[in-house]
Amino acid sequence: AAHAWGKLDFDDLQWKKRKYKKWQAYGDSKIANLYFTYELQRRLGNGNAHVTVAAAHPGWTATDLQRNTLLASGLNYLFAQQIDMGALPTLYAATSPDVEGAGYYGPSGFREMKGYPKRVESIPLSHDREIAEKLWSVSEKLTGVEFQAQLAGSA
Repeated sequence: AAHAWGKLDFDDLQWKKRKYKKWQAYGDSKIANLYFTYELQRRLGNGNAHVTVAAAHPGWTATDLQRNTLLASGLNYLFAQQIDMGALPTLYAATSPDVEGAGYYGPSGFREMKGYPKRVESIPLSHDREIAEKLWSVSEKLTGVEFQAQLAGSA
């Protein structure tokens, strides 16, 4: 749940002015994923599209993400779950008929580090609609791709 330490800096979203901090950038990317998830569901909902948008996180999964961080790599032995278990929340969010729009799914165990998937909660900041709309707008400008609301209703 790295989104918990994410906080977007709209003056430097792409880390060109600030000293790059890999874990902060990672947290920023995770909260940005949630902003996009919640905003896309709102926009599709407004267009009456029959699409469910959900997010998922793998908990603490033994992947190569921690390989270059001595402490995190060492803690894998204590806290990490195997990759197949880490994949379950994403598979659940993509396939379960119980998944709700703008839902967030992760492991059911202690601090969502491992376990079978269930609906979990993201931090309150990730539900800030003003930030989500701003990120969406800035992203449209940066990419040159504009969301087509009229197409969303016919999806």
